[in-house]
Amino acid sequence: MLQRFWRHAAPASLGALQRALTYYPDHTRPTPAEAGVPELAPVVLETDDGLLLLAWHAPPRADGAPSLIYFHGNAGHIGMRGFKVRAYLNAGLGVLLTTWRGYSGNPGTPTEDGLYADGRAARAFLRALGTGDERQILYGESLGTGVAVHLAREAAPAALVLEAPYSSIADIATGRIPLLPVRPLIVDRFDSAAKIGKVAAPLLIVHGERDRTIPVRLARKLHKRAREPKEAVFIPEADHADLTEFGLAAIVLEFLARHELAPDSAYGRVGAILSAATRPPPESGRGP
Repeated sequence: MLQRFWRHAAPASLGALQRALTYYPDHTRPTPAEAGVPELAPVVLETDDGLLLLAWHAPPRADGAPSLIYFHGNAGHIGMRGFKVRAYLNAGLGVLLTTWRGYSGNPGTPTEDGLYADGRAARAFLRALGTGDERQILYGESLGTGVAVHLAREAAPAALVLEAPYSSIADIATGRIPLLPVRPLIVDRFDSAAKIGKVAAPLLIVHGERDRTIPVRLARKLHKRAREPKEAVFIPEADHADLTEFGLAAIVLEFLARHELAPDSAYGRVGAILSAATRPPPESGRGP
């Protein structure tokens, strides 16, 4: 009886359970001004499966400068990431701050394939404005790193930035439930480790050594499998959700400047840019 359950009922049950444990959407839909980024304007992204999704956008300060697409993690809403893009706006980058289906008042239900479709809609939006892939910086936070890696493999961006990434959801699950064979039952796999080696773009990984949500060993695994040029910064005192407090934006801007992708910070303005950035609100994320 137990074997029959495990073979037939367990996959469906665990699949539903995995999604319930992976996605924590907040349906709040704040304004950019309420999130401290009044220069961002609400826009609509249309996915290839017909959903109309909220995003916030500001063009780059200078014609031809790159734009950064921000893919957030598994919890919260779009306004909770306003402070995280402040430094990039100050640096003169264009910013497209996205949010997933089922989040921030958007229609739909989050799934792995659905989030990939949402990410493609963001890239298509910038292409339609004349910002080609070669001027798009893909930035993934936690769960969003899996989307960023997937899209970077499909079409190389100017750079790929991964904040607190994982190698795969299966690796996270087996680490948390080591005594059960959960790996083959994972529905939304986000297998970045299998894809990162095919990404042809400069890569930056930033991760906290004290991360209790996504162990740093998974970020190291991802970095090991990536192609050059690649960089990784592992911060000894940082956890999962406090990387901003340990200079995350400065690390990212300096990386982009080295690749001639952050025009203002390239001229020694990192300190001024960061001093003008807003402080983060209280954390309520549940990671990844």
